This record gives sequence, C-alpha cells and structure tokens, in this order.
Amino acid sequence: MADTKESCRALVCAALNELKAQKAIAADDVAPEKISVETPPNPEMGDIGMPMFPFAKIFRMAPPVIAKEVVSLIKADTAASIGTFVAVGPYVNVKLDKAKSAGKILRRIEKDGENYGSFDENGKKPFEGRRVMVEFSSPNTNKPLHLGHMRNDALGESVSRILNKAGAEVYKVNIINNRGVHICKSMLAYKLFHEANGDTPESLGIKGDHFVGQCYVEFDKYAKEHPEANQQAEEMLVEWEKGDDNDDLHKLWRKMNGWAINGVKETYDRTGVSFDKLYFESDTYLKGKEEILKGLEKGVFYKAEDGSVRIDVTDVVGKGKDEDKHEKVLLRKDGTSVYITQDIGTAIFRHSDWAFNQMVYVVASEQIYHFKILFHILKKLGFSWAEKLYHLSYGLVNLPSGRMKSREGTVVDADDLIDSLHNDALAAINERGRSEEVGDAAEVAEKVALAALHYYLLQVAPVKDMLFNPQESLSFNGNTGPYLQYMGARIASILRKAEESGLALDSSDEALSLLSNAEEWELTKMLGDYPSMVTKAADALDPSIMANYLYNVSKSFSKFYQTSPILNEEDKKKAGARLFLASCTLTVLKSAMNLVLVPYLDRM
Repeated sequence: MADTKESCRALVCAALNELKAQKAIAADDVAPEKISVETPPNPEMGDIGMPMFPFAKIFRMAPPVIAKEVVSLIKADTAASIGTFVAVGPYVNVKLDKAKSAGKILRRIEKDGENYGSFDENGKKPFEGRRVMVEFSSPNTNKPLHLGHMRNDALGESVSRILNKAGAEVYKVNIINNRGVHICKSMLAYKLFHEANGDTPESLGIKGDHFVGQCYVEFDKYAKEHPEANQQAEEMLVEWEKGDDNDDLHKLWRKMNGWAINGVKETYDRTGVSFDKLYFESDTYLKGKEEILKGLEKGVFYKAEDGSVRIDVTDVVGKGKDEDKHEKVLLRKDGTSVYITQDIGTAIFRHSDWAFNQMVYVVASEQIYHFKILFHILKKLGFSWAEKLYHLSYGLVNLPSGRMKSREGTVVDADDLIDSLHNDALAAINERGRSEEVGDAAEVAEKVALAALHYYLLQVAPVKDMLFNPQESLSFNGNTGPYLQYMGARIASILRKAEESGLALDSSDEALSLLSNAEEWELTKMLGDYPSMVTKAADALDPSIMANYLYNVSKSFSKFYQTSPILNEEDKKKAGARLFLASCTLTVLKSAMNLVLVPYLDRM
C-alpha cells in the first residue's frame, strides 16, 4: 500500500500546484510531504483519504471546495491505474481498483519473501546508511535478571530487529555493572556464609546468578542485625579499588562475577537476546576524567569554590527549588569521578570503537534527568554525534502483588517467571490432548511461554508503566502472543491441507481479480501496510506499533477465513487466490512476529 499511497499523494500534489498556477497564487509549490494520507473511517467512502485543511489559508478557499477542484484536475486516464478519486467533504478520497491493487501487493510479498517490509515504494531501505548502537539490559553482577530486565531486554532486542529490518546497521551493546558497593555486599555475604564450606553454584545445584543473588539477600538480612556490615562493604570497595588483580579479594570478585555473568548469559540464550559486545564497568568507570579536564581547560566546565569541577545545566533541567542555577558535579573536590563522568567517557570510547551516527540507550524512565545532562555535556564537548543520542525510557513493570525489591528477595526472577509460564503452557497443551500433534510438547511450551512474556511486555508503549499478568499473557484468545502463534499455526495447517488435497496457490490476474469482498480487501490492504509500519516503528523506536499491527492482521485474517472459505470453495480459481492471500499473510505474520520476539510455531 505504501507505493500506492505515494502515487496518490503525487497526483494530488500535482493537482494542487496546477490549481495554484490557475489562481495565480504567489506561494511556494506544495511539496508531497505536506499532504497527509489517512484511512477513511468508512470503507464505502474510499480506501485512502487526503485532507485539504492545510491548504485553506494558501488558496483562501474552504477545504471542501479545494477537494472538488483537485478531483476535477486529476485526469481520469492518469488515475485509472490506481482507482477513482472523489471529493468527500474536505477530503480527496481514493477508491482503489481492488483487483489491480491486490495483485500488486500480494505479488510484491511473494517476490520479496522474508525481505518484505524492508523496502519502501522506491525499492530503498528507509534506514540504509544509518549506524545505530543500541545499549540495553545492563545487569548487575550481584543478582539474576528480573521482570524489569525482561522489559528492558525485550525493548532493546525488538528495537534492534526493527531498525535492522528498516535497513539500519545495528550494533547491540551491554554494560555489565560488575563493580561497586552492591557487588561487595554479595562478596561479604559469601565470605561470611559460604567460603568456609567451599560452596559453589555447582556444589549447591544452583544457577550461578541465582547463587550470587542469594548472597545479596543474605547480606541484607545480616545487615539488619549487624549495622556495621554496610561499613564493612564500603571498606571492601576501597580495598578492591586499591588492590591488584592477583590479590585474594580480586580473585573472589572475578569468581563471583563469572558465576553471575554465566548465569545471565544462559537467560539471554533462553530468551533469544544477544549482543555484539559486552562492556564492563570495571573497565570503564575511570574513563571520562581526562575528557572533563580537557573541558575545564576549554572553559566548558568550571571549578567551584570547594574545588569540584562542575557545569551549569539550568538550561537543560531548569532551576533548583530555590530558583538557584542547577549545577552538576563532574569531578569531586578530591579529583575522583562520579557516575556521569564514567558515562561521558564510555560514550566517547564507544564511538571510537564503533563509529555510530545514532545511539539509543534503553534505560528506565527514572534516569530521564541523568540522560538529559549526559547528552548536554557531550554536545558541549563538541561531539557532533551527540545530536543523535536518544534515551528510550520505559515505565515500571510490576505484578499484581506489587513492586519488587531485590535486596529483600521479593524480586520476580526472570528464570522463575519463564519456568512458571512454561509449565502452565505445557499443562494447557496436555489438557487439550495436543502433545502428540505438536511434536515436542516441551519445546512448544517454551516458545509459547516466550511469546506470552515478550508480547505482553511489548504491546504497551514503552513510556507507560504496566502490570504484567501471567494468566492473561498466556491466553490463546485476545491480544496475546499465544494468539498470534495460534493464527500462524492455523494458516500453516490450511496450507498443508491444501497441498494434501491438490489445491495450488493461484496468483494469476484472473484469480486475483476475484479477491473483491470486503474481508479479502481489508486483509490485503493491511498486508500492504507492512513496510510503512516497519518504518513507523523504527522512526518511533516503539515495538508496540508493530505488536498492535500484528494483532490487527491476525484479527483481519480470522474474519476473512470465517467469511471466505478456502478448502471448501468450489470455484478453484477463487480458492487458489484465497490460498495465495493466506500464504502472503503467513509471510507477513512470521516476519513481524520475529520483530517482537514471538517465536513462530507451525503446529499448536
């Protein structure tokens, strides 16, 4: 549909400029991008609508009058290959030639195959030439991944796939937070409760990140009765920073980090999340100090009375509570770095490592203030690429039971959550007597669990807080991942049965001209929108756009299949055309499902 919409826009644009010339209006020519393209609320009004409101001031005419004039100037023979242009109130609407448009859309899907959706109406990838680095996940090595990480991971992986689909070169990175007082708390607990026994994840039969997380919870309980424990953890951090790689403390640090990181990697593998490079805070936390000192010499920063190095960020975040200017400390008075100093150095280091022209940070909305200042400082330092830094902030995700607190052990562990979804999905398969039909029931249950989790997390716009309801996510009806999988499996079943009965796909002009009823046409138009939906989701960095599109396509197919029989249709031409439409639908579903991390199943 995207190329058809552009053709309609071009014809209306030419007519507007011809009308401007006829009226001798002294104004710049109307550019095609100034004409918005919409879908009329009632299909009987047309398939495409273009409002004339924006041109009322230029032409000094009422929008309905402009619409009539434009339609009269569009030559019927010129528009014949597209459809019929009509004036409907203040809109120029187009009633497309269904047979020609359907054939154009479906044959393009057949031709492009799995690449369908990557190319615009001119055969170009809209994001070609864009190098996008996406940072996401950022786990701490004192605990396993939890439900909040699952939303972060799903957003980062999905956005990366969508950008790649739109033609961007994507580089996925992950900063592992493997140093700091929280790490020392887990280490102190290990020394107190496990070291003497020689405990390891293997000896206890516990996944590595779960074991380290258990140590972190043990520290919190211990510290409530022994307040001095917090001071001991602080002292351990100082000792770690002063020590060398071969001392006992660093050996323990490396061992426990290894346990945690290996465990987290297992979860990444399980959920289909991957990275091109892992960065470690222990390697980057000192970076940035040199850049701050350079900026101080250039006058970008200033030294405060207490000796600290600061920058005025009032223009970015506003004044303080007392209407004072807002300052950000970049180096403490003793010359040591703060957290944002590390991020400044890491950003510069990353650009030299992989020269991106856009970078996306997938980080919770609690860090909006931090990223505003970070981006401002990098611009002040003169890095041109800083203009293309973007904070993809997302809201909190909780369970109906309430918020999570990892130090108290109330966090919703990612592995436990997926296990629970897996077990419920397997039980549903067995209850329906489908275990033999689906093949490996355990493998199918795992894919259903991942579809339930990922789709539920991605169907909501990132900026919104959300409540994750495990039972709702697993439903095979409604707006869920398993429903999408069911629809894909249903189409696959139709294609198998058609092949067994000898019914073949028919993409001939004669056959496709028979795809004219409302349900066939609605589904076809929706499939034609896929490339523009990919571009829209990539532009907005919002997977919920793709998730909602997927659900609408699935609903449209269901409606089509109820009203338009395939296997029982007596007219073999019509049956073959409908089978071709079903096959094209499956191509789009499989492609779009991959973008939102929903595994495809050909049997359910």
